Amino acid sequence: MSGTNGTPVVRFAELTKRYGSLTALDRFSLEIAEGEIVGLLGPNGAGKTTTLRTLLGLLRPTSGTAELFGLDAWRDPVGVHRRLAFIPGEFNVWPQLSGRQILDLLGEVSGGYDRDYRDELVERFKFDDTKRGRSYSKGNRQKIAVIAALMTRAPLLVMDEPSSGLDPLMTATFQECLREAKARGQTIFLSSHILSEVEAVCDRVAVLREGVLVEEGALHELRHLHANTVEATFEGDPPALDDISGVEDVSISDGMLRLHVSGSTDPLLKALASATVTSIQMREPSLEELFHAYYEESAEEPAAAAAAPEPADQPGSDE
Repeated sequence: MSGTNGTPVVRFAELTKRYGSLTALDRFSLEIAEGEIVGLLGPNGAGKTTTLRTLLGLLRPTSGTAELFGLDAWRDPVGVHRRLAFIPGEFNVWPQLSGRQILDLLGEVSGGYDRDYRDELVERFKFDDTKRGRSYSKGNRQKIAVIAALMTRAPLLVMDEPSSGLDPLMTATFQECLREAKARGQTIFLSSHILSEVEAVCDRVAVLREGVLVEEGALHELRHLHANTVEATFEGDPPALDDISGVEDVSISDGMLRLHVSGSTDPLLKALASATVTSIQMREPSLEELFHAYYEESAEEPAAAAAAPEPADQPGSDE
């Protein structure tokens, strides 16, 4: 689904942001449809914050565009902000105001909010809204940011490390609220370094590396790019796997066979059946494994390119 008149809720088109000679974001293109939860991944310095700030209309693109509901984020920031709510990773509060006063103030500034839902969220997040802002811990300040955004029921929720400071129980509550927002048709774009959180709630992920979008897709699509892990225990001699297609990284220790297999697993299973296998386990890679594997592969490519010999000059070349 898309937004009004089929327009994507979020659309980045060849978005580029440079700071002098530094390119923080390089021709970034991505579309997010209505009701999707999309996660933005990447290490520090990858361009995640630049992406979000540009989407919020806080940074002017060097070239390209960032659009929300068909509106240019830089040219029409007021129109854009009427339809979104933002959860930052670090949230400062007014020290003299109570938690309830802060929530009410943020709700009014946003253009309106659901008071009954606010009260429900206060209870679900076990937030004491009677205390003064100066007394709140980081975790409680983050609860204010989360509740303030969710209670607006904004069509688009933009989040930068949204569960930062929340304990595991509150993180689970937060993830539940995101799934409920999705079910209501709200769209969510979140940047997070907590891969388990992204894996738990996101429909798609986009991976940034040095300002470039290097991977994008649904989790099941990304998993197909990498090998499954197989662990098996057996009695006697291990089966011969040298000629099995797709098998790599084979290791055997204390009767445990561990390997990775890509493509069809039928040849491997037939080979294992020839031995006395007592147990076998096969699993897809987690998002964390995919993420680290991809970055390791990407980091090796420039090194390999640098080590490769330069091609000899071609006959007839003018250079």
